[in-house]
Amino acid sequence: MTASTPKSGAEDAALTPEQALQQAVRQEHAAAEKAAAQQKPAAPRARKPSSKIGRSRAREFIVQALYQHLVGQNDAAAIDQFTRELTGFHKGDSAHFDAVFHGCVEQGKELDQLIEPLLDRGWKEISPIEHACMWIGVYEFKFCPDVPWRVVLNECIELAKSFGGTDGHKYVNGVLHALAPSLRATEVEHDRSRKA
Repeated sequence: MTASTPKSGAEDAALTPEQALQQAVRQEHAAAEKAAAQQKPAAPRARKPSSKIGRSRAREFIVQALYQHLVGQNDAAAIDQFTRELTGFHKGDSAHFDAVFHGCVEQGKELDQLIEPLLDRGWKEISPIEHACMWIGVYEFKFCPDVPWRVVLNECIELAKSFGGTDGHKYVNGVLHALAPSLRATEVEHDRSRKA
């Protein structure tokens, strides 16, 4: 697999990595809203629990914040303040943002030690987006037992698809799927026994 980098066009060459990432997020949200507006109204569906929506939104901001930390080595408090001022932050679960973002920054070395044995290349060849997605996944596996392991895995794959390169999500999937049995042993074994 090849290392991937965040998507950006030639017109974004003058933007900082943070600005390019923000622009990509805005464009993606605008495209999603436009596509939704063009679709015929569907029958009403049961609403998803707000905590799930809030946590999913929070993870989008966590990826952006971790990207700034990994690329710019910026101060976590400054990144936190900057991220909270981004459009739509209030719709996310701020408690989840606090726990995961600051937890990943504080325990980055320990998270890397769990991930490194599964890598087929050095950290310099890993996209900061993939790195951030793996940190989120490993942190949530270890410290967010209320989030099912499959939800953690799926959310991190979706983040890598949205923010990362073409095949980056496959790399994130492979690493996190390999770590899940050791970090969520009981839960993973239970899921496997139900399928058997």
